[in-house]
Amino acid sequence: MIRPDADTEQRILQAARKVFVRRGTSGARMQEIAAEADVNQALLHYYFRSKDRLAEAVFREAAGRLIPAVASVLGSEASLEEKVTKIVHVYIDTVRQNPFLPGYILAEMHQHPERLTRLRESAHGQPVQLVQSLLEKLAGQIEERVAAGTMRPISPQHFVANLMGLIVLPFVARPVLDVAFGFDNEAFERFLDERRRDLPGFILNALRP
Repeated sequence: MIRPDADTEQRILQAARKVFVRRGTSGARMQEIAAEADVNQALLHYYFRSKDRLAEAVFREAAGRLIPAVASVLGSEASLEEKVTKIVHVYIDTVRQNPFLPGYILAEMHQHPERLTRLRESAHGQPVQLVQSLLEKLAGQIEERVAAGTMRPISPQHFVANLMGLIVLPFVARPVLDVAFGFDNEAFERFLDERRRDLPGFILNALRP
């Protein structure tokens, strides 16, 4: 009888992530994932039953690396300036160690939007309530700044979309940037260092009246 083993399960998840990123979820094969994890296919089916369940587990793990960290900063009592700086730093620092994350998460959300629904349902609706709470907190902070004349009016939705768009772009557009700017790995890392330093100020300046 096979006994559950956390190390084996994690090794399968890591192998699946590599294969899904390399082949795409639809192009991945369980046999290739088993070979990558150095286990037999029976173990894959024992732990995850099917490729779809394995893909969903990888998606949950990937989303769990970024979404809670960003949500924690947005929902904190920090000032808007501190939130912008922290989110830029947290996102870049996390993704440069896991460069597959943005592209993989976006592709999965487009191809399998039902996974977001199941992720929400598994948390008994808490993500919906959390998003609403975060937006309300941001709206209050923005309204205070607008009333004080230190910020131009902007909805919290556009605030978040603009902030995340500027942070995510270099990672999802990496192949284009490499060709357009002649980046190699070292040059791209320097580019990330520069954005980590300069992007918070750029975003905050754009919000001033």
